[in-house]
Amino acid sequence: MEGEVRIDKWLWCVRLYKTRNLAIDACKAGKVRIDGNSVKPSRIVKTGDVIQVSLGPLNRILRVKELLHNRVSAKLVIDYLEDLTPPEEYERVQLMKEFNAEYRERGLGRPTKKDRRIIDRIKKGPIRFDDH
Repeated sequence: MEGEVRIDKWLWCVRLYKTRNLAIDACKAGKVRIDGNSVKPSRIVKTGDVIQVSLGPLNRILRVKELLHNRVSAKLVIDYLEDLTPPEEYERVQLMKEFNAEYRERGLGRPTKKDRRIIDRIKKGPIRFDDH
């Protein structure tokens, strides 16, 4: 039992979630997956496991390097996990932040119908004709 760690505790220890309760809630909501399957918070993590975590718009893929029982500083996190997330995922999230189509200056009021259509078009992404 000494070498075993629950997934919710490991996610909290490597600073993916601010509290252990948030990690538990993410597991229950199906935002944490191992081998493509949603996991319960009590799932035991093993060295070498590949974990997929949805953190808002970002979908991170991590490999467990080492198990730990206590929360570590941000500088030491890289000793316990390997980030396998493709760079395109980070670029996509950065682009969303930069573009931020829904941001409106204070006092401008609600978007007009035309503004709303533009925002919806941007959110859907590029139009593909080969999907039909």
